[in-house]
Amino acid sequence: MGHDINTESIVSIPVDDGDIELEGALEMPTDAPGIVVFAHGSGSSRKSPRNNYVASVIRDRGLGTLLFDLLTEAEDQRRENRFDIPLLTDRLVAVTEWVWTRETTPAASVGYFGSSTGAAAALRAAARLGSDVDAVVSRGGRVDMAEDVLGEVRALTLFIVGGEDTQVLEYNREARAQLDCENDLHVVEGAGHLFEDEGELEEVADVAADWFADTVA
Repeated sequence: MGHDINTESIVSIPVDDGDIELEGALEMPTDAPGIVVFAHGSGSSRKSPRNNYVASVIRDRGLGTLLFDLLTEAEDQRRENRFDIPLLTDRLVAVTEWVWTRETTPAASVGYFGSSTGAAAALRAAARLGSDVDAVVSRGGRVDMAEDVLGEVRALTLFIVGGEDTQVLEYNREARAQLDCENDLHVVEGAGHLFEDEGELEEVADVAADWFADTVA
């Protein structure tokens, strides 16, 4: 059964001491107990069809979603910024703190859905914020780019990887061994990095939404 959704809010989120504003799309079902903040991968944006589909399935479980651009349009023109994981982590932390200051979401539990390089930023942000972040889901995540902080992650963590995405699958298996929190690995058999074949993204969305429904409340 679907949940009543508040009208989507296009928001501007101040970061870097207010010097920069990031655009985002915030949607909160009525009485949502928590919100899932998305951190997209390099070369993507808050308008990513894949992440927007996943977000819609998460909202169907009664949780809010926030999709935002990690970089401004000008910053995104410089390819090196897309792989600047410390910068992306700082942005994700700042956006999370912004969520906590909003009148409509101050008590909301927070989860992260990170894709590719965005998953590294999500894990690093979760390590920095500790128990204030409830859950992390990584889709095809470059979790090797967060390996030095994995032992500090306290959020319940789920790795989702395509079975044919062999190098990333190995990264994720190695990352699981370094975690000191509840975690799981879900392999989408036959899928590549982008989960493009029929039914694959739907599986990702269902598994992720179930994880958040159980952990972000």
